Amino acid sequence: MNINQLIETIEKKILSQDCISNVYIEDKSFLHKNHKSNEDGKFHIVLLIESHELKNKSKLYSTRFIYKILDDELKKYIHSLQIKLI
Repeated sequence: MNINQLIETIEKKILSQDCISNVYIEDKSFLHKNHKSNEDGKFHIVLLIESHELKNKSKLYSTRFIYKILDDELKKYIHSLQIKLI
């Protein structure tokens, strides 16, 4: 899976949740290119998620909620995921 396919998949999955109004996805893989643990085909993603409901929950709850949605992608294609609620 390339980065464009991954972004499209993430966007569809996240926006399918009623509590999320919008998502912005950034590929930050280039920042980690020379890291020892960097793997080809694994990406470093930043998610900016607009959600009034998740913003009012604990950070732990919100993170688990997003990780559950992206479980398959985290196992196969995402090396690092940063979540920011806005």
